[in-house]
Amino acid sequence: MIRPWVAIQRNPRSGSGQRRRFLFDLASELKRHSLRPHIFSRRESLTERLKDPERRAALVGIVAAGGDGTLTDVANRYPGIPACPFPLGTENLLAKYLGIPLDGEAAARIMAAGNRQRFDVGLAGCETDDKSRFLIMGSVGFDADVIHRLHDSRRGNISHWSYVSPICRSAMHYSFPTLTVTAEGQAEPIRGSLVVVSNFPAYAFKLPVNPDAEPDDGLLTVRVFQKAGRWNFAKYSAMVTCRKHLDRTDVRVIKTSAVTIECETTAPVQIDGDPFGTTSTSFRCLPGELELFVPETGVYRS
Repeated sequence: MIRPWVAIQRNPRSGSGQRRRFLFDLASELKRHSLRPHIFSRRESLTERLKDPERRAALVGIVAAGGDGTLTDVANRYPGIPACPFPLGTENLLAKYLGIPLDGEAAARIMAAGNRQRFDVGLAGCETDDKSRFLIMGSVGFDADVIHRLHDSRRGNISHWSYVSPICRSAMHYSFPTLTVTAEGQAEPIRGSLVVVSNFPAYAFKLPVNPDAEPDDGLLTVRVFQKAGRWNFAKYSAMVTCRKHLDRTDVRVIKTSAVTIECETTAPVQIDGDPFGTTSTSFRCLPGELELFVPETGVYRS
């Protein structure tokens, strides 16, 4: 009989160098809680291991040791298996929201306690596209253009400084095409220049773009910034930092289970900080599809 075990899916980029010791601490602490740790650097190795029904039945959960992208990848590859983020990445938005620190002892204790909570998942893509789950947010417009440029030039690990050059290039070259937003249950489409679709209220650099998003209400929070152009985008950015965008008439918000975004030309799309092609695209909420390990005190809401 196979003893209970925990899979640690490591992102080789973020789980290397000095941060490797956090993985060893986690593995050691899991053993203290009678949970056998298995660290996987290759995703294919974990997939192969889980083909064995007996091993899969004994699996307690998967630790996503990396950034938000690692957790999203685990959710996409292994739906139905409880996961726990271990924040080795740059932003670690989900781990911060859940209150899970970069601490092997704390993460092992959370896994051993077995306290889990269900959250919604987003699904991105039109009927003709490859669909993909996202956990935090997706967007169409300027910030997606930054993400595309960042990943086109990426070499190794990403830090906050990595965004400076792509932001400058997007500011110079992005054309702010008009987007048409059609939400389920909405009588008329809304037009804008930037659309942010959130499942969790978290956003890069702690910006409160959609602070009213709730990850367990069965809905996505869609914010449409209507005015176009560099000057208007700069004003919107300043407003967001102090939450002054929340009451503006030219910033529309919709709570919906599904939304489609189209553009007469093309506009870039991103989900959870990764490029996801261009328009047209859609976003849909999958209620309660994600099960995460959380601290016994419950989820922290910022």
